[in-house]
Amino acid sequence: MLSAARKGGANSAAISSNRPSLLAAGGVLDVADERRVRGAVERRYRLRQEGAGIAAETARALTPQHHERAFAAAMAALIAEFGAYLEREGSDPVDDLVGYRQHALWLSKDELVALIGTMQAAIAPLLANPPSRERTRYLLSPIMFPAEQAEQAEQAEQQGPQEPTPPLGG
Repeated sequence: MLSAARKGGANSAAISSNRPSLLAAGGVLDVADERRVRGAVERRYRLRQEGAGIAAETARALTPQHHERAFAAAMAALIAEFGAYLEREGSDPVDDLVGYRQHALWLSKDELVALIGTMQAAIAPLLANPPSRERTRYLLSPIMFPAEQAEQAEQAEQQGPQEPTPPLGG
């Protein structure tokens, strides 16, 4: 079970599982709240923005089920943040240039590494921007994972090039 919640102005996700402590120990989640429910302790976790990445050694220690829970917690926090944005007075997704796009890319390992490097080079300097009257804090949540295997790539090659589809959300 995973549910998004707003508590004290901080986004949190309630996860009923016996393993989110790994993510807390890895600096990805903070315990936002604890309460007793029918004799058990329910903990609400919040995604730590500064620790939103998982170190390689921590990621290797996680099972696929742990990765799925971590991803679900991150998505719940993102959904809660987006909901809070939409509920704010004067929110305007078009004027605020809100985007939620999804692109499928066929990449070699070298191309993927280059893409990640390019994105990091573009984003890293902006992380140091201080708040100001001219700036609005935006959430940027890159998510990448392989969606198809090499066998499917061979089938796609045999079918020929496809027309690109327009991006979602803008």
